[in-house]
Amino acid sequence: MVKIVSIHSFRGGTGKSNLCANLAVFTALQGNNVGVVDTDIQSPGIHVIFGLGKKTPKFTLNDYLNKKCKIKEVAIELTKDLKLDAGKIFLIPSAMDASEITKILRNGYEVDMLSSGLDKLSEEFNLNYLFIDTHPGLNEETFLSTAISDVLLVIMRLDEQDWVGSAVTLEIAKKLEIPKLGIVINKILPGIDIKKIQKEINKNFKVPVAGAIKYYDELAKLASKSIFIIENKEHELNNDINVLFNFISSD
Repeated sequence: MVKIVSIHSFRGGTGKSNLCANLAVFTALQGNNVGVVDTDIQSPGIHVIFGLGKKTPKFTLNDYLNKKCKIKEVAIELTKDLKLDAGKIFLIPSAMDASEITKILRNGYEVDMLSSGLDKLSEEFNLNYLFIDTHPGLNEETFLSTAISDVLLVIMRLDEQDWVGSAVTLEIAKKLEIPKLGIVINKILPGIDIKKIQKEINKNFKVPVAGAIKYYDELAKLASKSIFIIENKEHELNNDINVLFNFISSD
C-alpha cells in the first residue's frame, strides 16, 4: 500500500523542493520504491535537483493532464543515474515549456485525473511512497491534490510571513482531514534555541514538529545542482532527514 506524502510551503524559498528530493532519495535508500511528482506546474524545478535540468523529457505531467499520454509514460526511473544501492526512484516532472505552463494556468486541470494517475503510477511501479512537491501558496488545486495525502509536511522558516502563512495553511489542512500533519522548520540560523522554538510552534499551531533543520552553508553552495545526501553521506543533514523519514513512516 503506497503512502502519499505532500511537501508544501506557504511561500517559495523555504527549501521545499530540495528537502523533498533528499527525503525521497533517503526513503529509497531504505529499500523502498519511491515516486516523486512535481505538481508545482507554475514554477517546476525539482527535476533540476535530480540532474535533469538540461534534458527534455518525452512526456511530462502536463501531457498526462492534457490527455496526451498515460501517466506511466511520464515516469523517469533514476535509480541507476543516482547509483542507488537499494530501492528504486521514479520522477514525474512538469513541463518547462512556457506554452504548456500557460495552458495549464489558463485551463486548470482535473484533480480527479491527477488522483487517478497517482493510483495507477503506484500500482504500475509497486511504489511504497509517493512524494508530491506542491506549488507554494494557497490555491484550490494545490489543496485538492494534497487532500489525497496520507501525510502533509508544511515547510517553514523562522520568518514572520512564513509563520502567519503556515498557520493559515495548517488550518485549511485540518479541515481537509489529512490523516497526519507535520511542520518542518528549515534553514534555522546559528544561535537559535531549537527546542524553545519547537515548543512554541507546538503550542501555537497544535501540530507536531516533524523536523528542525539548521541552515547548512554547504547545502546552499550546492545551489540545487544535485542530491546533497548522495555526495555527503556522513553529513549531519542525513540525521535530520532520518528524523523526517521516521515521522512519515510511523503509523
